[in-house]
Amino acid sequence: MSRSPRSAHSAGVFLLVISAITFSTAGLFTKGVDAGSWEVIFWRGLFAAAFTTVWTAKRGSLRQNFLGMGYGGLAVGVVGALGTAAFIPAFKLTSIANVSLIYAASPLIAGLLAWIFIGERVSTRTMAGSAGAVAGVAIIVSGSLGEISLTGDLLALWMTIAMAAIMVLYRKYPATPGAGPQVLQSLLLLPVAAMLGSPFTVEPAEVFILAAFGLLFAIASVTLAEGAKRVPSGQTALLSTLETPLAPVFAFLLFTEIPTTATFLGGSLVLIAVLLSIKRR
Repeated sequence: MSRSPRSAHSAGVFLLVISAITFSTAGLFTKGVDAGSWEVIFWRGLFAAAFTTVWTAKRGSLRQNFLGMGYGGLAVGVVGALGTAAFIPAFKLTSIANVSLIYAASPLIAGLLAWIFIGERVSTRTMAGSAGAVAGVAIIVSGSLGEISLTGDLLALWMTIAMAAIMVLYRKYPATPGAGPQVLQSLLLLPVAAMLGSPFTVEPAEVFILAAFGLLFAIASVTLAEGAKRVPSGQTALLSTLETPLAPVFAFLLFTEIPTTATFLGGSLVLIAVLLSIKRR
């Protein structure tokens, strides 16, 4: 039996883990600057698009990524823009823990969308792992719910649905490139952010921070797209929940925020759920 399917799956898992690690820094960047949501969306999107375009040009795949993205790429770009427009304000309006808890539902949503639209079955192992991930994130936020912004939570839910839809789109159209649609979603939001925000009043120091944010976002988006082509939709979303236990770790390293017992317990459960879901018989 050929080893290529196994190798493709392993490569996909590796790319998705890289994506989860980089995505886990989003809340830190967003809450670490005074700039408003639309200002963050503008500068992060501008630099993400620039970095991704340069990277694609160096690989000699500009034509493939931009002119050859097809209807699948256009759909990913539009859905990604709608998700990003909710993603950043969600962090501004509610806690990072709450956003992570809501995002933990993405395996179930991705699996449901994949079953409805592309007839992809979700394995018992993945569904069990999804349940474990949700339970783990619930433990994490149990000690830090406090005051919750309903608007922020609803935006986080919309972002979760958008991300799950993107995973299914890449599974449905595996030939869709990763870079072109990512640039498209950033460009679609630039004029909107410029009109609704004041990006050119942001302090230069914060623009530099948002440039780093854009670079990491570019890496996360491309690795997510490439990984989603190789791994079933439900498992892709499940692997992305790795960012939930990672975010408190980065908060500790950067801001000396000590994770609570609930964070350690819930984070461990999420990691165990992910590892069990990707373990092969």
